[in-house]
Amino acid sequence: MAAILLVFDFDKTIIDCDSDNWVIDQFGVAEAFERLLPTMPWNPLMDRMMEELHSQGRSVEDIAECLRAAPLDPHVVNAVKTAYALGCELRIASDANQFFIRTILKHHGLLECFSEINTNPSFVDEQGRLKIFPYHDFNTCAHGCSLCPSNMCKGMIIDRIRASAFAEGKKQFIYLGDGKGDYCPSLRLTEGDYVMPRKDYPLWNLISSSSQMLKAEVHEWSNGEELEKVLLQLIHRSISTDADRISANQLFSMDCKHGPVPASAAETISLPLPVPH
Repeated sequence: MAAILLVFDFDKTIIDCDSDNWVIDQFGVAEAFERLLPTMPWNPLMDRMMEELHSQGRSVEDIAECLRAAPLDPHVVNAVKTAYALGCELRIASDANQFFIRTILKHHGLLECFSEINTNPSFVDEQGRLKIFPYHDFNTCAHGCSLCPSNMCKGMIIDRIRASAFAEGKKQFIYLGDGKGDYCPSLRLTEGDYVMPRKDYPLWNLISSSSQMLKAEVHEWSNGEELEKVLLQLIHRSISTDADRISANQLFSMDCKHGPVPASAAETISLPLPVPH
C-alpha cells in the first residue's frame, strides 16, 4: 500500500463543470437562481431551487439523470482508478453536496475508490424531495476562517484528515483543486506534499500571486489528460522514493548484521520500477 493520500475537489476538478450550475442550467431555472442569489447564501438557495424543481413536477430521479450527463473526462476516470489500484487512499473535499457527488461517482464506477466524501449534506425527505444543507451551520457558530466561505472551511477538513491519516501511516498528501476555497487547504500542506491547481482558475491565480506562502510543491494542470499525466507521475515518484528508502534500510540492516556489503554486491541489487497503467 502506498503511503499517499489524495484529496480531490469535485466541481471543475473531477467533473468538468460546476454541478450546481449544471443542474440549474439544464432544468432552465437559471434566471430564478440569479434573481435570488444576491438575497440568499448559496446552500439555502440550492435547497430553494430543489423545491422549485419539485414544484414543477421534477423528481429526484430526474435530477439524478441530469447529473449522470455532467461532463467527466475519461482521463480523470482512469487517473482515479489507477491511483486507487496503486494503493493510494482517495478522499473528497467539496462545496457541492452528497447527492450530486455520489450520483455522479456511482454512474462512472468511481464511488468505491473514495474512502470519504466531505461536502454539504443532502437527503431525500419522506415526500421524495431533495434537501440540501450547509456543511457548517454558519447561523449557529462561525468557523472563523477569513479565507473560506461561511458554510465550509476546507483547511479545517484537511487538518482533521491529516491527523487521522498520519496515525494510519499516511505520509504524503496530494491535493487537487481549482477554486478559491481550495487555497486554504493548500496552505495547510507541508514540505514533501504536492498541490495540483488547475491552470488559469482561481486557486492557480492565488498560488501564482503568493507562491511563497506555500510549503507544498506545485504542479499545475489544464485538462483531464494533463491531470492524469501529472498525478500519476507524482504517485510513481513517491512510490519509487519509498522503494529507495526501503532498499536503503534493508542494506543498512544487512550491514549491521553481517558486516560491510561489498560494493559489487550492492550494485547488483535493483529496485522494482513502477509500471504505468
